[in-house]
Amino acid sequence: MAKDYARKGKPAARKAQAPQPAPKKNKTLVLLTIVIALIGGFVWFLISINGKAPEPETKTPAQSEQKKTVKPLPDLPKEKWEYVKELENKTIEVDVPEREDKPSRPYQMQCGSFRTMSQAETLKARIAFSGFESIVKRTEGSNGVWFRVVLGPYDSKRQAEADRHKLQRNKINGCQIWFWT
Repeated sequence: MAKDYARKGKPAARKAQAPQPAPKKNKTLVLLTIVIALIGGFVWFLISINGKAPEPETKTPAQSEQKKTVKPLPDLPKEKWEYVKELENKTIEVDVPEREDKPSRPYQMQCGSFRTMSQAETLKARIAFSGFESIVKRTEGSNGVWFRVVLGPYDSKRQAEADRHKLQRNKINGCQIWFWT
């Protein structure tokens, strides 16, 4: 026997759930009693400590003069070590070798090497916005033509490092410092 689901119609409506009973009045009465007891205990505590603070001492002029008199400091103890006196009069001689001034080789900082001139010019512009002047050098190698973006020459590596850190703060990374070629 087949059921005809199409003619069955809508299912019977579910019975509405019974509403939840309201919280009992006993709980609110207990909470109200606890709150009143806490407030009453706090008030009793404040009343019990009222007036029990120590009185500030009042000083008479004679008492303040007694405290002003200060005992003199005792004499310094004598040194039991002799090296303290020896060190006061000691002189130190140090032999510093003379530094040979080498002819300084200038440094360069290369910040990029590109296959196209437009990429090199773009990096040169970014470096210019950071406040530095750079040069685009064309280099022909065994693997083709390269356009190098170079800053310098620098007399010392320290100057080149300082400029490299400024470029890094402006988000231009990858610069390398070499001897000038």
